[in-house]
Amino acid sequence: MGKANNVTELIITGLFQDPEVQKVCFVLFLPVYLATVLGNGLIVTIVSVSKSLRSPMYIFLSSLSLVEICYSSTVVPKFITDLLAKVKTISLKGCLTQIFFFHFWGVAEIFLLVVMAYDRYVAICKPLHYMNIMSHQVCRMLVGVSWLGGFLHSLIQVLITIQLPFCGPNVIDHYFCDLQPLFKLACTDTFVESVTVMANSGLIALCSFLVLVSSYVIILVNLRNHSAEGRRKALSTCASHITVVILFFGPAIFLYMRPSSTFTEDKLVAVFYTVITPMLNPIIYTLRNSEVKNAMRKLWVRKT
Repeated sequence: MGKANNVTELIITGLFQDPEVQKVCFVLFLPVYLATVLGNGLIVTIVSVSKSLRSPMYIFLSSLSLVEICYSSTVVPKFITDLLAKVKTISLKGCLTQIFFFHFWGVAEIFLLVVMAYDRYVAICKPLHYMNIMSHQVCRMLVGVSWLGGFLHSLIQVLITIQLPFCGPNVIDHYFCDLQPLFKLACTDTFVESVTVMANSGLIALCSFLVLVSSYVIILVNLRNHSAEGRRKALSTCASHITVVILFFGPAIFLYMRPSSTFTEDKLVAVFYTVITPMLNPIIYTLRNSEVKNAMRKLWVRKT
């Protein structure tokens, strides 16, 4: 490479340039983030204290909610405070740290969604063996593997990026640090690195999505052999999970299936999966789940 890495601070362009629009966004997104933390935190608390929510499905749901809090907190607090700042800056080390944790929690969530689909497959297609297959030890191992997968994926992404020289310019065209906008600032050709990190993320997303689709096709086929009441309960549970999968993978498919010639649309799509989706997940799971709602009522009665 042979070029000095003399950039230590990056300027972030943000979502919008108009100060008045940024103030409106601050007023809108701050309550959304607080709702994300409180909603997902409530699920983690309820599952941990409620004796009726000890099944593997709720262990995974609690883990997913914890990941959602961490995933959103990697980006949103900095994004919200920047909305009130005239100049939005972040150190290069801080940028790489944000990229690491953003990909870590994002891929951990993908793997958790796959694990949750497998849990529903075993519960519906192999009900007699469910408790043997999905023991608490196996559940903890699957959650750990999900986190480990996210860690290894993120480590690869950052190790590729950290070797690039950044000698100017230092303006990143996004509202948070991500790989493709950062690669634009490298003072060397990044074609190989861009393809590598895109393949790393794309293959994980594609393979996971195919596994998820296959799982639910098999589940739907097997539901024909269940009673009407059994089908209703299974479909109610699966519908929540499928909705979350669509909300998570929809933006990812949009980003990876189009040329990255401009980041305008990417920013708006990123707002959806970094700010909005983490808030919707607890709403989706609690509205359609009577056991979670009953546990909430009991917790509320106990506190009052």
